[in-house]
Amino acid sequence: MGEFINIGSTGTQCIGAYLTKPAGKPKGGVVVVQEIFGVNRHIRSVVDGYAADGYVAIAPAVFDHLEAGVDLGYDQPGMQKGIALISELGFERPLEDVASAAEAIKSAGKIGVVGFCWGGSIAYLAAIKLDMPAVSYYGGRNTQLVDMPSNGPLAFHYGLQDAHISAADREKVRAANPGAEFYVYDADHGFNCDARASFNAAAAKLARERTLAFFAKHLGA
Repeated sequence: MGEFINIGSTGTQCIGAYLTKPAGKPKGGVVVVQEIFGVNRHIRSVVDGYAADGYVAIAPAVFDHLEAGVDLGYDQPGMQKGIALISELGFERPLEDVASAAEAIKSAGKIGVVGFCWGGSIAYLAAIKLDMPAVSYYGGRNTQLVDMPSNGPLAFHYGLQDAHISAADREKVRAANPGAEFYVYDADHGFNCDARASFNAAAAKLARERTLAFFAKHLGA
């Protein structure tokens, strides 16, 4: 359904982005922020899904700052390389890429952001620093951001069985964002991704319904 385009980024550098447009008039725009595995098949399917629901959707290829065309699998080598890439990349350049991606689709109307795992924390940061309506799925680094107030509306999705994010860490995020929508599912980390063993179809469906309701509320006319 979609296509790869180039968008502006830091300085004179361009990065790639996967873009899909809806069939009719857009309801708004959604920036999709990847996990640590690049703009892979799963992330492209997420972009396509939001377009099918009426949004112009775009996923910036944030790893292009370090290596072009990163598309990793959900195995140990993919995990190790992804962790190395995000450790080198940091937060600021991906946040700038979210802003650039939002600018690229601004004709769609109001723009929100959704991110997964590491990208979930980038989405949270976009609410804090860019005032964007943001949805964070199981953001493992969210506790690093709780001391910064958010002006953008927020929704959080977590898995009760997630060994990477403790109940105490979830509560830190909840306490720091009393006005946010906050959901916990009987599911593991990565429950939204059908390419992972931790995929939970029921939790993914419910979280998606809630996310679409969030975007309808905050991106509507």
